[in-house]
Amino acid sequence: MLLELAGTKKVLFIGGKGGVGKTSVASALAVHQARAGKRVLVVSTDPAHNLGHLWGRRVGDKVVSLAPGVSGLEIDPARTTDEHLAAVGHTMRRLMPEHLSGEVAKHLELARDAPGTHEAAILERIADVLETTLGDHDLVVFDTAPSGHTARLMSLPETMSAWTEGLLRRQDRSERFGAALRGLDDGPERGVMGGSRRRDPRAERDHEIRRVLLRRRTRFERLREVISDETRTAFVIVLAAERLPVLETIELHGQLTRAGVRVGGLVVNKRSPADAGHFLAERRTQEDVHLATVRDALPKVPLIELPLLSGDVVGLGGLEKFAAEILRADNQRP
Repeated sequence: MLLELAGTKKVLFIGGKGGVGKTSVASALAVHQARAGKRVLVVSTDPAHNLGHLWGRRVGDKVVSLAPGVSGLEIDPARTTDEHLAAVGHTMRRLMPEHLSGEVAKHLELARDAPGTHEAAILERIADVLETTLGDHDLVVFDTAPSGHTARLMSLPETMSAWTEGLLRRQDRSERFGAALRGLDDGPERGVMGGSRRRDPRAERDHEIRRVLLRRRTRFERLREVISDETRTAFVIVLAAERLPVLETIELHGQLTRAGVRVGGLVVNKRSPADAGHFLAERRTQEDVHLATVRDALPKVPLIELPLLSGDVVGLGGLEKFAAEILRADNQRP
């Protein structure tokens, strides 16, 4: 199931509660697909990046090589927000009268910590990554932030498209009203005399605003198409067989489904062995109870179980061993 998704999709989102092993699963899938001859990019959107720690090397906001066929990228939330606001500020200052530049700067400073600014910036960066890297890679795997942040992010393209559409409608009304006023200012005699119209900064500003809004709407619509396209994209939820991760998984599945994102599979990570002593056997029994809850709630979503490993998953060697566990679990799935 999991390796089939990685082998047939162009984009995979790996999500779930913090600490369940999302980065390990994302990287192991990348290693497995690279061994099959594919070019894979792993992108971390989690502010608490673990990609570099897992691979034992520095990974930043520029694409770097991690292994033959595998590249990595960690989206820097602070830098992304700064660049996003700088781009917005540049556009606003170009469109607004010069004497309002101070107000623009004040508005952007307030917007830096406003709800939704961070998510909008990350969304822009995800759209940019997909636009610029899909042609160079066979698979892009997103190692996402914990569930709540990711659920908001997945629903944001729809929200941003609707918001931009509303701005465009208001812009259309503003342009028509402005054109009517300019017609009154010109006077009827200008049409009769055939005089040339003077340059109108307001009309130029209106056209530029419309161009910017149309470009943003197109970008969000394309991103929404990619995210909701079941032939190209799937979301995999990683969880532990514990009460809170199970409940969070069920809630995340509902949020993603409402956002039009297909959940292609569940990965239950770090399953306790049943034959390694009384303590772990009891824990395994308790895990079975929680696992039954998620199976009852999401019976149609494919699920695999990965064992609790004796050591940490670190570096290429550790990821190859972890990928072998994924392959074994895939083959054992009914």
